[in-house]
Amino acid sequence: MVTLTNTAVDGSVRVASRALLEPGSQAQVVSICGVDALCFYRLDAAEHARRERSSAAPLVHMADLESLLALPVGISVPMDTLGPEERRAVRALPAGASERSRKTVARQAVRPVHVDLAVVRAASLRQGLEKAGRFAPFCRRAVLLDRKPARLDEALVEADFYGIGVFVASGRDVELALEPEEYRPPRHTAAAWWFVEDLYQRLRSASAF
Repeated sequence: MVTLTNTAVDGSVRVASRALLEPGSQAQVVSICGVDALCFYRLDAAEHARRERSSAAPLVHMADLESLLALPVGISVPMDTLGPEERRAVRALPAGASERSRKTVARQAVRPVHVDLAVVRAASLRQGLEKAGRFAPFCRRAVLLDRKPARLDEALVEADFYGIGVFVASGRDVELALEPEEYRPPRHTAAAWWFVEDLYQRLRSASAF
């Protein structure tokens, strides 16, 4: 049984993924979205350093992220231009997310991580498509199959329909059989930002950076 925490297989997936990744991409196996996934990501070093300097609190609440998305980054917004509910939400933002005075507020927080690809392991294509599909709102995704399906062409057609890439393991080697489609979010959402924040905290716990 292939596992993403097998060092040889993990390394083979990284090698096979090179053409899909942006320069500087790192990888870490994390438990997220209810599955173990090999996540390829790029840390926003400036944002990470800012949070460390300011001892910023984790951003774990959707309401806080929605409030931040409504504010421009680094630009002071007069508090009196906000509605009563917006002012209450701004005042409740976690430490380090914004700079606030009695009259103005300026958003500081941005996404600390950019996610390039999530790879999940599966014994069957159907299982893999279900697991990888959980990442559809957030990033490119792919499945690592334990072995080559008997009807590989049909399997690739089905995976391609969902935009999910396919890696196939053979011993310690891994082949990229189908590239995942590009991730093109229609808009920035609090849910997508929450996923990034969740991943960021898991990477910090794993001492990934």
